[in-house]
Amino acid sequence: MRIAVTGSTGLIGSALVRSLLADGHEVVRLVRHRAKTGRQADGTVGVGWNPHLMQIDRAGLDGVEAVVNLAGAGVGDRRWTDAYRQEIRESRVLGTETIVAALAEAKQPPTVLVNASAVGYYGQTGDRLIDEDSPAGEDFLAQVCVEWEAATRPAEDAGIRVAYARTGLVLSAAGGAGGRLFPLFRLGLGGRLGSGRQHWSVISLADEVAALRFVIDRQDLSGPFNLTGPEPVTNGELTAAMGRALGRPTPFPVPEAVLRLALGDMSVEVIGSHRVVPKRLLDAGFHFQHPDVDSAVRAAL
Repeated sequence: MRIAVTGSTGLIGSALVRSLLADGHEVVRLVRHRAKTGRQADGTVGVGWNPHLMQIDRAGLDGVEAVVNLAGAGVGDRRWTDAYRQEIRESRVLGTETIVAALAEAKQPPTVLVNASAVGYYGQTGDRLIDEDSPAGEDFLAQVCVEWEAATRPAEDAGIRVAYARTGLVLSAAGGAGGRLFPLFRLGLGGRLGSGRQHWSVISLADEVAALRFVIDRQDLSGPFNLTGPEPVTNGELTAAMGRALGRPTPFPVPEAVLRLALGDMSVEVIGSHRVVPKRLLDAGFHFQHPDVDSAVRAAL
C-alpha cells in the first residue's frame, strides 16, 4: 500500500514507518521543511505541509490508500501556559482539518484515515473501568480530544473509513514518558508519583504499532479504539515492574505537592487516573504481544 503518515518523526510515527517499510509498503511522510520533501534515503517520500497555515501539497497525496495522522505538540513537553495550551489544541485540530480537507476533495480519496486521539478523551475517571462506550470528560485534554476527533467529520462525509486511536501511555526507553523515567530508574532514583494508586493505561510500543496496522488493515473497523494494554495498572504497580526489570530499588516517591509545583496544570495527567481497557480491539480479535505490565516493561528495555 501507499500510506501517508503525519507525525512520522515522533516515537510512535518512527516505529510505525519502520514497520511499514519492512513489510514493503510505500510511505509518504508529511513534513514541514522543504529540504525533507521528495525521495529520502530511507525510501520514504516527503510531502510538504504547514498545518498552522492549513497548507498542504495535495498532489503529493495522489494514490495514497491510507493515512495515519499522528501529528500534535507533545502534551508533556512544556508547562501548560495559555500559549502552550493553544499550541496543544491547534497542532491537533488544525492539522487534522488540513489533511482531512485535502483527502475529502481528492479525486481518489484513501479508503481509511486512522486519526490519533488519547485516553485523555475520558477525563479523570478514578477507579471506574472505562471502554469506548464511556462519555467524554470535561477537562482541557478531554475537550481537545473531542475537537480533534470531530475534525475528521468531512472525511467520513466523503465516504472515508475513519478510526480514532485513543492511545494510553506508550512504554519505550527511546522516548515519551518512558524515555524520561527509565534513566532515573537505572540510577536507582525511581519511585511512585504521588499516591501511586492512580491508574495508568499503558501499552508497549510494539503493540501500539501492531494495533494501528490492525485497524488499517481491517476494513470493517471504524470509530474509537482504545490503544492500551488489556490490564490497566496503578502507577505503583508500574513503578514496581520497572524496578524489577532493571534490578533497582524504587525508594523515592514524589509527593503530589512537588508534582503540582514542578508541572503546574499538567500535573493532573500524572496524578490523575485513567483505568481504560481496549474492549473494541479485543472484541475484534487483536492479540497483544505484551498483555501485562512486566512484559511491556521488558519490551520497552
